[in-house]
Amino acid sequence: MAISRADVRHVARLARLGLADDELDRLAAELNHILEAMDALRRLDTSAIPPTAQVIPLRNVMREDESRPSWPREDILRNAPASRDEQLLVPAVLE
Repeated sequence: MAISRADVRHVARLARLGLADDELDRLAAELNHILEAMDALRRLDTSAIPPTAQVIPLRNVMREDESRPSWPREDILRNAPASRDEQLLVPAVLE
């Protein structure tokens, strides 16, 4: 099935796109090229390939949840612009 200039013009009108004549020709050629590629894929024998939902293997990339020492609280609070009762003070965000 080939895409004609009239098909491209019709779809462009539905999408409210104003296309020049050279754009109509270029898009028709590009869409035909895409359809040819899809047709080549359609002709492939995929009967031996099981259907999959994921094409690449999945693996968990999260690390184990292990406790470890953190920075001393005093060092962190010393670098904070404001603190009170060993807590960081931040401006209120109210919307």
